[in-house]
Amino acid sequence: MYMNDQLLNWQRDQYEHDMKYHFDILSLNRSDRLKHYALHFAKYAGRVARGDDEPKSLLDTFTDALLVSLSTANAIQQKLEYNPEKSNSSFLIRLTDAAGRMGDAAEKVDHLEPFLEIAKAGNQDIFDALCDLGVIEKLDVDLLLNNRRKEIGTRQFFVR
Repeated sequence: MYMNDQLLNWQRDQYEHDMKYHFDILSLNRSDRLKHYALHFAKYAGRVARGDDEPKSLLDTFTDALLVSLSTANAIQQKLEYNPEKSNSSFLIRLTDAAGRMGDAAEKVDHLEPFLEIAKAGNQDIFDALCDLGVIEKLDVDLLLNNRRKEIGTRQFFVR
């Protein structure tokens, strides 16, 4: 089970990582950042839907999606909490449903319609689905997050 202090540390660590390695995205206005993150979630839902035909592993997709969920939470000023398994749906259904709602929220910005609560609920549901998968698969999430951040950092040779 994930503790609230641990989740807040994940968000803080992600903010520091994003400041160093993804300043191009942090420099976007918040609505463009929301759209960027919604596109990431759509990409991850597609990866999961392709199953064995997808070259990226489910573990890689899990890690990337979790990092983006943390970044999204920071962008929309959301304090994530883990709400274990409130759905009996598959991981794919949960991810696709919430990714669709994130896309809906991002699209509503252009029409000046209320979007923030939709975005927060969608991101929370993505986060919960990911955490549930982490619990079920007994993943060392801290290790996965740290390793992926290091990998991203090594690709950014000009930032040190």
